[in-house]
Amino acid sequence: MTSTDVLARLYAAQARVVGAHQTVKAIARGTAAEVFVASDAEPRVVAPVLRAATERGIAVIEVESMAALGRACGIAVGATSAAVLVVSPGTL
Repeated sequence: MTSTDVLARLYAAQARVVGAHQTVKAIARGTAAEVFVASDAEPRVVAPVLRAATERGIAVIEVESMAALGRACGIAVGATSAAVLVVSPGTL
């Protein structure tokens, strides 16, 4: 699967969160299905995300840049991390 395919999956997600803090919260709540981390993000910023995802057994997908991750999330700035959320019926 190419990085374009991976980012398209994130862009098309019904529900997602953006940013390290929100991603960690989604993982802790058990609502994160998969996690995306920018390869050029500062390690100290994404370390809590990687630790939480590893503890919960959630797949972490590395993308090429913060700019690409931000665009895939529909925001005008870079993003360190994001998560696709599990959507249960009646939550949207």
